[in-house]
Amino acid sequence: MRKRLSLLLVPLVAAATLVSVGAPATAHPAKPFPARIALPDGFTPEGLTIGRGTTVYVGSVLDGAVWRGDLRTGRGSVLIPGTPGTAKAGIKLDAKGRLWSADFFGGGASVYDPGSGARLAHYQFTTDANTLVNDMVITERAIYFTDSVRPVLYVVPLGPGGRLPAPDAFRVLPLTGPGATPDAFNNGIVALPNGDLLVAQMLTGQLVRVDPRTGGSALFDLGGYSVDRADGLVLRGRTLHVIRNLSNVIAVIRLNAGYTAGVVQREITGPQLRSPATGDLLGSALYVVNGRFDVESTPSTDYDIVRLPA
Repeated sequence: MRKRLSLLLVPLVAAATLVSVGAPATAHPAKPFPARIALPDGFTPEGLTIGRGTTVYVGSVLDGAVWRGDLRTGRGSVLIPGTPGTAKAGIKLDAKGRLWSADFFGGGASVYDPGSGARLAHYQFTTDANTLVNDMVITERAIYFTDSVRPVLYVVPLGPGGRLPAPDAFRVLPLTGPGATPDAFNNGIVALPNGDLLVAQMLTGQLVRVDPRTGGSALFDLGGYSVDRADGLVLRGRTLHVIRNLSNVIAVIRLNAGYTAGVVQREITGPQLRSPATGDLLGSALYVVNGRFDVESTPSTDYDIVRLPA
């Protein structure tokens, strides 16, 4: 029986061999994502966030414009046109897909439809000219914004199902402890899994943990390592990327189980980093936007997004 089965299979195998040999390949290797994506000249970027699929959004501190592009193709265009006298620093997408922006010296925050660019809401935290609403972190219940010249966080609570609250439904949370250090320039912010917030102090070179209920804070132990010029923070699990703009360094830090300390595992650097402002993760890649804060921004100054191994 086994011999008879073998004799029956020989013609089938031979036929398959004849079909496959010399047949044109139908599968093509996937084209690698570009390592560099050019932004419009003179754009002056600061914030970056990755949305659905491979869509990326970049905000401008020059005039509040938002550029939307595709990390797969490298192509994009301006979604929200700029308005002179406005600026956008940090930008993030919430669970509903809405695009939030920290409006920098405008003293507030705005929310947009990521498809049309239409503004959905605006929150005016302060009219004090001495303010820089710089970055934000979005949690299930609220959005927390840093102010780089005032020792506070601005908190916008989300309603049931993530509903946007009324324009005046925000609170100002005063910081105490090291989070309120004068001239520290509180900048990037992320939410830790234990409920605390982690804030980067660009000028002190420190990270501080903040209780989002009370505003109390404590230093985050980095074993003596300085994160001088810390700008954007990117957290995945227990791995934190600290993007240090004028230092042209990205520190990769492993956090402990209690989220009170971290150990620097390595530093990412290289000529592709040109005063990186912030970034976001997609798969195994870290995308950062170069703010080029060390040069004067002109209409012909080039800016870009660069792809790095995370």
